[in-house]
Amino acid sequence: MTAPDLNMLVTLDALLAEGSVAGAARRLRLSPSAMSRALARLRAATGDPLLVRAGRGLVPTPRAVELRDRVHLLVQEAEAVLRPAENLDLGQLARTFTLRTSDGFVESYGAALLTLLAAEAPGVRIRFLAKPDKDSGPLRDGSVDLETGVVVQDSGPELRTQALFHDRFIGVVRPGHPLATGAITPARYAAGRHVLVSRRGDDRGLVDEALDRLGLRRNVVATVGGFAAALALLRGTDLIVSVPERHTEGLRAGLHSFALPFPAPEVTVSLIWHPRLDADPAHRWLRGCVRRVCVSPPALENRE
Repeated sequence: MTAPDLNMLVTLDALLAEGSVAGAARRLRLSPSAMSRALARLRAATGDPLLVRAGRGLVPTPRAVELRDRVHLLVQEAEAVLRPAENLDLGQLARTFTLRTSDGFVESYGAALLTLLAAEAPGVRIRFLAKPDKDSGPLRDGSVDLETGVVVQDSGPELRTQALFHDRFIGVVRPGHPLATGAITPARYAAGRHVLVSRRGDDRGLVDEALDRLGLRRNVVATVGGFAAALALLRGTDLIVSVPERHTEGLRAGLHSFALPFPAPEVTVSLIWHPRLDADPAHRWLRGCVRRVCVSPPALENRE
């Protein structure tokens, strides 16, 4: 069966509203002859004359009268579908968003984000998921609405990204650690026992590349998959870990943080989402909320 030409609904709506071929032609900016041909197609499609001559004008058939309101409603709904979304009513928004984040984001920014969402859209829920890898599949299949993280070259080329903040690596030790007092030189830093954070289990990272340029090598005695695990190891040992400063602010409570004694590696943490959600008003609002809670960088203090 041949699929119907849905454009004919717009033509039929104009004809039934105007009751005139000439009037419908003016409404749709067509010539009278083009509208006459369209009426002929509509008659063939519906099996009904729709408009018949009555004196100098046209009158609708019973079938046309039956269709008039239904056709008008269909055309209005179609136009609404194709019209840009109207202003979002946050007070009535009831939706659950899934946000996949790297280790430390929830601890540093989660409370502020939930507070902001509750104030603006109390019907919104957030499902935080851990980000064990950089696989973009969950964004593509819709199981994740939004991600935060460092964009890598092999990220899906179709994904949308927007920088949230720039972050630098700092050193962290337990209170009372030898590096918590005195001047920290590159050699003194490298000579300690270190924990490396690598989700892929690598034995080197950005800090090692920075030390290479100084002719130094650090002693990595343990590798873990996340910042929280690395920082937990410090609390009862003399280990050292280097982590992104802003991303781990909430995780480092009670530990001693210090600036690295060499040019610190830097990363850019970004929002990442699939383009199908680019124009969604609620998703745009959520992205704006995440940006708002990430705008104020913490001040680095050498504190215990």
